[in-house]
Amino acid sequence: MSELVKLSVNGEELEAQKGSLLIDALLDKDIHIPHFCYHQALGKDGNCRMCMVEIEGQKRPQIACDTPIKEGMIVRTKGENIEKVRRDILELELINHPIDCPTCDQAGECKLQDYYMESGFYHSRVNVDNKVTARKRIELGSNVMLDQERCVLCTRCVRFCSDITKTNELGVISRADHSVIGTFPGRPLDNPYAMNVVDLCPVGALTSQDFRFKQRVWFMESFDAICSGCSRGCNIKVDHRKEKYKDDQIFRFRPRVNKAVNGWFMCDEGRLSYKNESENRLLVSKIGNEETNFDNAITNTFKILTTENKILFVLDPSLSLEEMQNIQNLASALKAEITGFAPHLIDESFGDDYLRKSDKSANRAAYKELGISEDEAEFNSKLKAATAVVILNNNYFDKNLSLLDGKKVVGCFSHVCETLAKSDITIPTASFYEKSGTYINFEGIKQKVISKIRKDKPMESITSIIEYIKSMIEKGSL
Repeated sequence: MSELVKLSVNGEELEAQKGSLLIDALLDKDIHIPHFCYHQALGKDGNCRMCMVEIEGQKRPQIACDTPIKEGMIVRTKGENIEKVRRDILELELINHPIDCPTCDQAGECKLQDYYMESGFYHSRVNVDNKVTARKRIELGSNVMLDQERCVLCTRCVRFCSDITKTNELGVISRADHSVIGTFPGRPLDNPYAMNVVDLCPVGALTSQDFRFKQRVWFMESFDAICSGCSRGCNIKVDHRKEKYKDDQIFRFRPRVNKAVNGWFMCDEGRLSYKNESENRLLVSKIGNEETNFDNAITNTFKILTTENKILFVLDPSLSLEEMQNIQNLASALKAEITGFAPHLIDESFGDDYLRKSDKSANRAAYKELGISEDEAEFNSKLKAATAVVILNNNYFDKNLSLLDGKKVVGCFSHVCETLAKSDITIPTASFYEKSGTYINFEGIKQKVISKIRKDKPMESITSIIEYIKSMIEKGSL
């Protein structure tokens, strides 16, 4: 274990690991330190010089991103002298910067904008007849748009492609104040994690074509969740907005830092999976092919569950831990069978050696904790014996509809699927991000999601549906 030493920052005593970078200690303690080029996932680069601090005993200011911590250091991030140094550096960044803030997608999330407002100088002391211009609206590939004029040359994006994905699509082109970021000839930005450069960019140089001009960030709200795209369970921010007379809508996912799970990043497929939430939603209950209300669908489900004596519950491995527990309790009360068989969510071509896992479900690890079998032979045996099947968001039967022939089928789904063609009763349910619950990733890490999506007519969660049926059973003959 590294040795802990004491240092003083702005008169406050702190402890940090000896030899670690000063900027990390400042960031970990939420001490404000302006910076462009440094990122904890990419390491030091030292090119922007914005993280200047005063260190007692040093003749001149030092950059915090390349200063190792020593015992007894006295550091100042505030004060007239050091703040003037940072203002002068920022002023140089702004000389050729375009006045794009009103039309820039990064407005409200831009570090250059934040530092400018913080600096307090609102009138330029530098007059240039002709600013150095560069290309705008360059499609790099992978949903990433580049505006070279806005770039502060922090090179975060370049280092991400060289150090993290090791695909090396981006580089710095030309020299001096004509230097710009660009792709190499014949090499578009094309890797499964490419859109992370949008999050890494501290200004509006790299923006998402998918999100571009969709919303102003200050109109949106966010809540913490996990990506449901695979068993990694990447931590994310869900950015959503409920506009007047409209339902709450998700506009984007952003990676959220969790060093134990996904670090700082997420894959592009998971990032864009927010679209699945609103597309092809199941909105109405049905009995056969006739639309009905929710209460009528539940009443008819109750009749099936209390008259059939061979019932099988088919779970989806992306259900929450609480949903699985409630289904287990209901199955136990009914003396019914339960299975978690879902081989269709294993995709070996999807997984890699970084973040993506071949298991494209969010909570398969909960099967082991709850003792739910996903054995194929056991599934086939239980299905053959069953006279009624309750399917809970599991799409396995979409390509195996004949397996449901001759059985009573209750389909509880959040989205329209082929299996509903075989359902005697159809019940719409809340989607993954409309409900709260606990999920266990492939490494056994439990993560809680508390949804903040607000719908005018919210769908019932599977937990509430099961609780409703259990209450009816308790009041009935059982």
